Amino acid sequence: MTATFAIFADYHQFYIRDDDPSYGDLSDAWTPESTDRLLALAPHTIGVGTARNMTVPVSMSILAQRPTLDAATFDRINEAAIEIATGRIVLAGCTDYVPDAPRIPCAPGRYGVLIGYRNLTRLSEDGLDGDDSYHLYLWPANG
Repeated sequence: MTATFAIFADYHQFYIRDDDPSYGDLSDAWTPESTDRLLALAPHTIGVGTARNMTVPVSMSILAQRPTLDAATFDRINEAAIEIATGRIVLAGCTDYVPDAPRIPCAPGRYGVLIGYRNLTRLSEDGLDGDDSYHLYLWPANG
């Protein structure tokens, strides 16, 4: 399954998280190190940093196994894991109205996640327009 989205990356970030409303708080997770890495982690939540503070293209693929990505096609690749207990992944900007955010059905469980970042430096002079894009690959992970 692969789907594409346009996500408002307010504050240069968007989230992947479990649909349980008690998750999603990354306020303490965005440290200087995680900001440089473009990746923040909290229970059942992954924060993806972005080059722009605007709506950005995001693709998400849920796969049967860990993919092999061609590093030459990305500016950066991060790896993480996420627990999805509800069987629904929420994909949202940090200021989005979460009840209206896209939900992606999946089997409950732990998932490995690769995040590929493309064209991070291909931005307009004012930083509002660009060719940056974000590609999420999830697969069932044991342990």
